[in-house]
Amino acid sequence: MSGPHGSAFSGRLGWGARPALLVIDLVRAYTEAGGPFELPSPGPAIEATRALLEAARTAGHPVVWTSVVYTRGLADGGLFVEKVPALKAFEEGAEGGWGEIGPLKPEPGEAVVTKQYASAFFGTSLASTLHACGVDTLVVTGVSTSGCVRASAMDALNHGFRPKVVRQACADRTEAVHDNNLVDLDAKYADVVNVEEALKNLGK
Repeated sequence: MSGPHGSAFSGRLGWGARPALLVIDLVRAYTEAGGPFELPSPGPAIEATRALLEAARTAGHPVVWTSVVYTRGLADGGLFVEKVPALKAFEEGAEGGWGEIGPLKPEPGEAVVTKQYASAFFGTSLASTLHACGVDTLVVTGVSTSGCVRASAMDALNHGFRPKVVRQACADRTEAVHDNNLVDLDAKYADVVNVEEALKNLGK
């Protein structure tokens, strides 16, 4: 038996010719003290993402950000908001401004995809945007590893992109949850890579 699920899994997708960087939900709700989804130590993931942003921008690769936004009254939140009531913090006009992207910020010309569910692809223009840019490889960063990062990486594969989840550029509420989800993603749906490998390939 090789890999966590046996020899049938854990193949490698490799790098394509045209990568893009996806920054998932690095918003104040996760990154700031007192936020409804506050993470215990988002700092290392933020700094790793900062380095990846610099590499992608310098090389001219597309950068796409996501945030979560619900209309007033949460009519577009569906059952997800019932399952996770704290998502009400992302309602348009809600107090606290928790849906604001920060501490890292998009630069002019970088797309910001607003979503209502975990995957950055579900019900959004992300796949069309990436295909129009000729992207074949998606470098995935952000939060949380077990939630929106996982769902987005899986859907990246489903849409024909090579997902590369950067271990140091994602974060979750515990190291165990983070590590266990990365192991499973690497076995079935994505290549989990270290930040050094991602920087090297984004620098091309």
